[in-house]
Amino acid sequence: MIVAGVMSGTSADGVDVALVKVTEASASGSRSSGIRTRSRKAPRSPMRFELIGHAGSPYPRALRSAVLTAMNSSNAKVADLARLNFLLGEVYAEALLSAQRKFRVEADLIGCHGQTIFHQGESQRFLGRRIAVTWQTGEGAVIAARLRVPVVSDFRPADMAAGGKGAPLVPFFDYLFFRDARVGRIVQNIGGIANLTAIPAAASSEDVTAFDTGPGNMLIDAVTERLFRIPYDRDGRIAASGKVLEEALSELLRASFFRKQPPKTAGREEFGREFALSFLRRCGRAQKADVVATATAFTARSICDAIRRFVLPHRGAYSQLVVGGGGAHNPTLLAMLANELRSLGLALRLSDEFGVPSAAKEAMAFALLAYETWNRRPSNVPSATGAKRPVILGKISYA
Repeated sequence: MIVAGVMSGTSADGVDVALVKVTEASASGSRSSGIRTRSRKAPRSPMRFELIGHAGSPYPRALRSAVLTAMNSSNAKVADLARLNFLLGEVYAEALLSAQRKFRVEADLIGCHGQTIFHQGESQRFLGRRIAVTWQTGEGAVIAARLRVPVVSDFRPADMAAGGKGAPLVPFFDYLFFRDARVGRIVQNIGGIANLTAIPAAASSEDVTAFDTGPGNMLIDAVTERLFRIPYDRDGRIAASGKVLEEALSELLRASFFRKQPPKTAGREEFGREFALSFLRRCGRAQKADVVATATAFTARSICDAIRRFVLPHRGAYSQLVVGGGGAHNPTLLAMLANELRSLGLALRLSDEFGVPSAAKEAMAFALLAYETWNRRPSNVPSATGAKRPVILGKISYA
C-alpha cells in the first residue's frame, strides 16, 4: 500500500508531504528488513516502511498570515475559520497531487495532520465544566474528493477523549523506528515546538517516555521576523553572529512549564505571539543578533534541562540524542545543543543517519498513523500522552 503523510506544523511555514510504501508480510513468511511492530494484545506480522519521496512547499504569504491570525483567538473570526478549513483542504490536495506527479506514484491512503490553530491539553473550566480541547483545521473531505482516495485526519481528539493530552503522537513512529536492543536513544524533534521520545534499550511501548520540552523554532522565527523582517534565521547565521544574554535566558528557564512533570504538551498558547513579545521586552535594548542568539540558546538549553530533569533520573540508560525536524537544519542550534549535551554524556546524531530525513519525519509519522487507523489498530502511546488506554486515532473521509 502507498500511504501519503501530510504535515503542517506549529511554525505555520508550509506543507510537507511524504510518500511511503507499507508492506506487511504474513506471520509465517520470511522476515522483512523494515520496521517490525507488535500489537499490544496479539502478535503482528512484520512491516516494511519505505520512504519513496518527500516534498515540501511553503505557504503563500497571505495564507500564512491568515493561519497565524486564526491562531490568535482574540482576532479570529468564525467565518474566516470556516473558510480557512476548506481552503487548507484544497492546499493540501494540491501539495499531494504535486508530490504524486514528482515521484510518479499514486497514494492508496492519506494521513493528514492538519494545521493546529488551538491546542489546550490541560482541562480548563468552560460553561461550568472542565474540558481539554484541540483543533486541527484542513478539511479531510476536500482532500478525499480531490484525490479520490480515503483520508484519515483529526488524529488528536480520540486520545484526548481517552484522558490524554492529544500530544505528542509522533512517539509511536519513534518507538517503531528508533528502538534498539542494545542502545538507549532519546529522539528529539525540533519543529515549531520541541518534543522528545525517550526509548530505553530493548524497550516495550510501556517503557517509552515522551513530552514537549518547550519552544523549538517558533520563538526563533518570531523574533527573527520581528527584528529582521525575514521569516527565519537561515542556517543560524544571525544567531552565530550574536552572544547569548545569560541573565535573560536564566529568567526564561524559570517559567512554570519547565518545572512541570510529564506528560505535558505546549503550543502557540504557551510560546507564541504573546510570549515572543514578552521575550523581546526582557531582552531590552540588546543587539538584535544577541536577541536571536538568546532565543536559539533558549531552545537548546530547555531541551537539555528537560532531559536532565525528567529522562536521565528514571529507568534506562541513554547514549544518543537523535535530532530531526526543521531545527536540524540550523547549525548554530545544533552546535549549542551539542555543547549542552557533553555534560549529559549523550552523542548527537541526526535522524537522516537512520533513513528518516529531518524534513520528512513528521509527515512519515502521520502516514504510519493513518495506516494503523485504516487497519483498526491503536497508535497513541499512553505513557506519552497520559491517555487511560490505547485508542484508534483519527476520522476517515471516504472518496
